[in-house]
Amino acid sequence: MVSAVDDILADIPMDQLAARLGVDQATAEQAARQAIPALLGGMQANAQDPAGATSLAGALGDHPSDLIDGGVDLDQIDADDGEKIVGNVFGPNQDQVAQTLGGNLGGQAGGSIKQLLPILAPIVLAYLSKRLLGQQ
Repeated sequence: MVSAVDDILADIPMDQLAARLGVDQATAEQAARQAIPALLGGMQANAQDPAGATSLAGALGDHPSDLIDGGVDLDQIDADDGEKIVGNVFGPNQDQVAQTLGGNLGGQAGGSIKQLLPILAPIVLAYLSKRLLGQQ
């Protein structure tokens, strides 16, 4: 079975992502492989709380899956929106999360995580939206 992470990665143009982060494609993919599970886990953790679940449901409604249908165009991603999502998911811990994920990667990929989370957050929401709302 393909994992959610692989599924999401398959929709992301790694060359575009690498160019945006100023790293090579292997580094960009490695960073994304760290960041996506963190975002999914953070969203899942928030959904355990009723207020968090309501907030997530609203966010899913605001992030239709068309962002990922037919592959992602990174130019369509609203980075400010991404920052808000990351803020909602990780709250005051977002710097710590980025540092921890970056530490797992070492080198230049570490600094990329902070840039990467707001790019990936809307993609992850669109993916969840497709999975959850598309099944109704």
